[in-house]
Amino acid sequence: MGFSSNLQSLRSQRNMTQEQLAMLLGVSRQAISKWESEKAYPEMDKLLMICDLFGCTLDDLVLGDVNKPESARGDGRRQEGHTAFPSPHPADGAPSGTAASFAASAPLTMPSPATHGLPTDITGYDAHRKSFSLRIAAGVAAIIAGTAFIPLFDGGKSTEGIGELVAVAVLFIGIVVGLALIIPAGMSHAEFRRKHPFVEDFYLDEDHARSARQLAVGIVTGIGCILAGVAMVMFSDAMDGSGSGAGSWSNAATTVLLLAVSIGTFCFTIFGVRHGMLDLNEYNRESEKEQAARTSHGKYERINGAVCGVIMILATIGGLIALFGGGAMNVSVFGMQLPFWMFWVIGGLLCGIASVVFGALDEGDGKRP
Repeated sequence: MGFSSNLQSLRSQRNMTQEQLAMLLGVSRQAISKWESEKAYPEMDKLLMICDLFGCTLDDLVLGDVNKPESARGDGRRQEGHTAFPSPHPADGAPSGTAASFAASAPLTMPSPATHGLPTDITGYDAHRKSFSLRIAAGVAAIIAGTAFIPLFDGGKSTEGIGELVAVAVLFIGIVVGLALIIPAGMSHAEFRRKHPFVEDFYLDEDHARSARQLAVGIVTGIGCILAGVAMVMFSDAMDGSGSGAGSWSNAATTVLLLAVSIGTFCFTIFGVRHGMLDLNEYNRESEKEQAARTSHGKYERINGAVCGVIMILATIGGLIALFGGGAMNVSVFGMQLPFWMFWVIGGLLCGIASVVFGALDEGDGKRP
């Protein structure tokens, strides 16, 4: 038996489809099909992952017969005809990668579309989707909520300078909490994509319909929260205009509005991201694009990273100077009073423009013969 026959035999013993094996190895289903039809051959790291997954040796997989392994014939520890699956409790030093971990925990008979009629989530994508959307939504909401308390310390209600420091401290706490949620979420998503570049679409029509309903409820809830905040601001303007505690309602109403915006943004983001991530066909297409991009030159991509880094450093310096340079929370640009945090917004916009320009240059460079 050769490698292609051995691979087909190992798959059939596990009731494993080509799609399921492809997801565990981080390749496309077409790659598995080419291996089994002897139109292509896997790289060494994929061969070792297959050995870890099915508990066979490299010699048996490539040159021998996985149904009659040499190790079983040599030391008698395995009986002829038995499949060499790894022990549920591997010894110290055994491989602990994704494929090996799955092999150690999976049952001997794996559910398949042929057996149950439905694809299964063998990569844990759905749990990752929910966790990722929750952390992203909470991080964005925390950053917006950090700005909500600034109006409470405005207007000279506290000792000069103390109110501004408290407001800045609250803002930075919100930013730190938000980034502490967003950055690890992005890293975990990138790691998941690296391990599972292709995921079989296991979602049913009922899942898509339920997600659409949740998204609609989230949008309505978010809009309702924002409108409630706007109503609070309008009520405060009416109270200030009547002379009842002039100015006392305005700052509190602004805080309520920003908190309502943060809650509304949370609803928009969590249900929007979850609904968008249901499209696994788009997920797989993006993986194909990323793999194609890695094989291209991508010299402008490196330049884009350096340019964006310089832009954000300059934006940070400008924002800090505007914030602490004269003790003012705003800076005048072309006669307009802009808040200090606008430096980061402008920096982000410039980075977006740079990414579009350098991406177009990279695409044009890749099309040249």
